[in-house]
Amino acid sequence: MSRSETITMPPAGAALDAGKLERFRRRMRNPLLTAGFMLFKMPLGLFAGLRVREVDTERCETSLPYGWRSTNPFRSIYFAAQSMAAELSTGAMAMLAVELAPAPVAMLITGLEASFTKKATARTTFTCEEGAKIFAAVRETIETGEPATARVETVGRMPDGAEVSRFVFEWSFKKRAAR
Repeated sequence: MSRSETITMPPAGAALDAGKLERFRRRMRNPLLTAGFMLFKMPLGLFAGLRVREVDTERCETSLPYGWRSTNPFRSIYFAAQSMAAELSTGAMAMLAVELAPAPVAMLITGLEASFTKKATARTTFTCEEGAKIFAAVRETIETGEPATARVETVGRMPDGAEVSRFVFEWSFKKRAAR
């Protein structure tokens, strides 16, 4: 993707700077930069081995290894570690939407639902494919000046495709006052 190309912010079609998107993606996928971010903002994510595998305006994928740093006494990945990886799979897209927004926007989780269907006994990958909802909420708060929310789902799966957990996060966005 060249610097002059633009992509569309789902779903309405406001053009975004493709260069900004690519810089964000590179930062989130660069192990050294991600480690620095996590060290200061999410030290438990760094300790657990949390990784961003893919992120764009529509989809984000994070992974969490199975190992001594993330497991519980029942030989499965601890639910709190899964929650952290699931949150990042939605939160990375929220951070991207806020960074690409034409005005300053604050973001906050206001709700969480979770269900666990199987023991996570291997690397677990969380995938959220609802970036359009996040970008629409950011656009709404910028256009109206009122807070807007997005309820987005992410699903955790082991390498064999077995679903281990499902999370729904409610993100709230609010346009910040101009300084």
